[in-house]
Amino acid sequence: MNSAKGHIIALGTVTVWGVTFVSTKVLLESFAPVEILLLRFFLGFLALCLMSPHLLQLKERKHELYFIAAGATGTFLYYLLENVALTYATAGNIGVTVSTAPLFTAIIATVLGREWALTPRFLIGFAMAIAGIVLIGGQDVSTEGAGFGDLLAIGAALSWGVYSNVLVSLDRLGYETVATTKRIFAWGLLFIAVACPFMGADPAHVAALTNPVNWGNLLFLGLGACALCFVTWGMSVKLLGASTASVYIYLSPVITVVASALVLGEALTPLILLGIVLVLGGLILSSWKKA
Repeated sequence: MNSAKGHIIALGTVTVWGVTFVSTKVLLESFAPVEILLLRFFLGFLALCLMSPHLLQLKERKHELYFIAAGATGTFLYYLLENVALTYATAGNIGVTVSTAPLFTAIIATVLGREWALTPRFLIGFAMAIAGIVLIGGQDVSTEGAGFGDLLAIGAALSWGVYSNVLVSLDRLGYETVATTKRIFAWGLLFIAVACPFMGADPAHVAALTNPVNWGNLLFLGLGACALCFVTWGMSVKLLGASTASVYIYLSPVITVVASALVLGEALTPLILLGIVLVLGGLILSSWKKA
């Protein structure tokens, strides 16, 4: 029973994450990328404050550097690059491209000496994934800058790789998960707020909040994708184990492509489908481990 519950929770969580690209694409019609970021993470931060109202006490003052790095890379830079990328390319394109983040996580972990990921299997998988991204990008005719959007999405994946390795360091320091995430969100919000005046934020866009569609998407991103899914993903890992739950991550770009086709009317050509197969195949091959 617990196993079945874990699979349902994991599938639901990844489905929400896959649809976030489509939701963000809709919001970009009314808001600047940095404004979506600010509103989304402010709502998520409030929800985390309700879940964990106490203030996290640092064991050493120098540990704050880890939280600053996590806020800068995982909350600010990753999502900012992703949101800006969505202004240049389709949601399906960007969703598939940023799904390569685990590859960059492994490469950075290797550079830091935490593990050795650069096996022949990993390198072949990495090459397959990049080939798939190039193929999908070549078919994206949504704007003239689709290729630039792909580069931004790769930058976002690289930022997430850095963030993931910072989280490993925080986990080893023994900090509680929800309170840790809340502190990371706080630093991320600070970076976002500083960037707003320089990234096209306009007070006149507040009027767009009167649109129920915009509010629905913001609540979906802030409370659903940020706060709720953080909790449900932890539940699925607890019920299934990290290895089994992680398999569902590979469904996220597929869900993004399907959702973008249904909601936004984005094209699904045979070459785009081949590119998706290459990216997913590369991700699976590179992360495959012997029992």
